[in-house]
Amino acid sequence: MPRINLLPWREAERKRKRQEFFLSLGAALATAALVTLLGHWQMSSAVQHQRDRNNFLTQEIAGLDKQIEEINGLDAQKSRLLARMEIIETLQRSRPEIVHVFDELVRLLPDGVYLTYLKQTGTRFELRGVAQSSTRVSSFMRKIDASEWLTDPTLQIVQTRNAGTAGGSEFTLFANQRQRTTTADGLDAAGGPAAQGAVK
Repeated sequence: MPRINLLPWREAERKRKRQEFFLSLGAALATAALVTLLGHWQMSSAVQHQRDRNNFLTQEIAGLDKQIEEINGLDAQKSRLLARMEIIETLQRSRPEIVHVFDELVRLLPDGVYLTYLKQTGTRFELRGVAQSSTRVSSFMRKIDASEWLTDPTLQIVQTRNAGTAGGSEFTLFANQRQRTTTADGLDAAGGPAAQGAVK
């Protein structure tokens, strides 16, 4: 019976399997390296994209901050302009009032009383004058208190003049101008025309 030697075939089979194992191992390592590189590239790309977005948002926020600062400046300028307009409107509304106040003062002065000094500070008037007697000064104050344009008379000084002069009493008193509200149709609080202002 003939004998067959199988050793070379087995050795060749082992070499083939070893080569296949190393090839599979190399392919697995290559695949793992490729997956790692792809993951690293994807992560780097995502990080760079987020950085670009952050830079864009930073620039936009800086631009918005600048616009907000400009808007705040415009708001402050608008407030100043509105305050000036309000002052101008107040002055325009009160411009005819001083005429009425002067006319009222002339009507309120009793006989035997005349003014030597008049000063206005805001809505407060300082009146200095000479009266034949302190009774006439009291009458003048009562008329001021009942006036439509003046109120709150306050006597500060009453002194008798020297005997060498014409006589009488020198006085100093203060009075406030009444606040009169003007509506949009030009009527005052009492319902009469604000520009005409009834006087006694």
